[in-house]
Amino acid sequence: MPSALPDGEVAPADGRLPDAAIREIGSAAFSAYVHVPFCATRCGYCDFNTYTASELDGVSQTQYVGAILTEIKRARDVVPHAPPLASIFFGGGTPTLLPAEDQALIVRALIESFGADHDCEVTTEANPDSVSQQQLETLRAAGINRISFGMQSSVEHVLRALDRTHGADSVDRAVAAARAAGFDNISLDLIYGAPGESIADWRESLTTALALEPDHLSAYALIVEPGTALARRVKHGELKSVDDDDQAEKYEETDGVLSAAGYEWYEVSNWARRASARSQHNLAYWRGQHWWGFGPGAHSHIGGVRWWNVKHPRAYAERMAAGRSPAHARELLGPDDRWLERVLLEMRLREGIETDLIGEPGPTLASQLLSEGLVDHDQVEAGRLVLTLKGRLLADHVIMRLTELRG
Repeated sequence: MPSALPDGEVAPADGRLPDAAIREIGSAAFSAYVHVPFCATRCGYCDFNTYTASELDGVSQTQYVGAILTEIKRARDVVPHAPPLASIFFGGGTPTLLPAEDQALIVRALIESFGADHDCEVTTEANPDSVSQQQLETLRAAGINRISFGMQSSVEHVLRALDRTHGADSVDRAVAAARAAGFDNISLDLIYGAPGESIADWRESLTTALALEPDHLSAYALIVEPGTALARRVKHGELKSVDDDDQAEKYEETDGVLSAAGYEWYEVSNWARRASARSQHNLAYWRGQHWWGFGPGAHSHIGGVRWWNVKHPRAYAERMAAGRSPAHARELLGPDDRWLERVLLEMRLREGIETDLIGEPGPTLASQLLSEGLVDHDQVEAGRLVLTLKGRLLADHVIMRLTELRG
């Protein structure tokens, strides 16, 4: 959940949505995101909307939970005919810094308010050193059926460069505890390209991760975000800057190692052992479906309306206590905006996009991309644009060329 909020237009104080958006909500899956902004410490690379204890300005976790429950009631009033939830996702921050009973309370409130599909995916993110066996058992009993651990690396000096507080061995313990608690859908998040990380270091992280037999793996290239501690250290010469060629080599290594181990890519940065282990919640984002984001700084999208809540937990709690919408601002997406988002997001998926989506220039551009080895030949023959491995490495370049056709 990025810390910087766009300006947008003023959102209604009662949170109401345009009639057209309300009518559209039944056209696709509906999901819930819950932003938990608490962190024990801040990682140097993190640009998310998170707060350590010293930055909360007296806001308690109890106030936070009460405010979330109030927003859930408000959402039910705004979208009374929303379909049952297809997924629920606790992101952060570190959601497992909340007592497990509080997460269970929020899950129960969401399902009581909206209902849930029989196979609703309920995920919580967790740091490996922020969970206990008892906590995991409580979460699983509450209906949370997927857990995503922020492993990042298995190499100690890389973890230190990223300001991660856990050690390499804590991931093993956390995964074993989650399996014992009954989780059969476990994801590990990795980051490649950290300062000082060699290709051998990255291979070690991949090998260590695979030895834990996760159901899902995410591997993200490190981005040095402006304003972060990492950016300051790079600027002052304490750490080396990110190298694009190094990151490309590590991505190729990732895809080769994971493919050989039976994992299949389904989004540029995500691999799963089976289709049912793919993150249904993140697929909802990439496919432009509907979701309500609860909590400070959370973003929502319903029927072409996107809005984002006030950032600080205190401002959020005050809005909820006053009976006002927590939305800071919103934007109404027109046809061109929605087309652009489809291309930006769906092109990153394994199924890609239909060539017809590009319109008249589609076949010509498809031929160009094919000649450059950026899209799959068989898929072009079938009327789709799907990235090859080379295309994934140059995904931003491919997407820019596609979107320029509309400009």
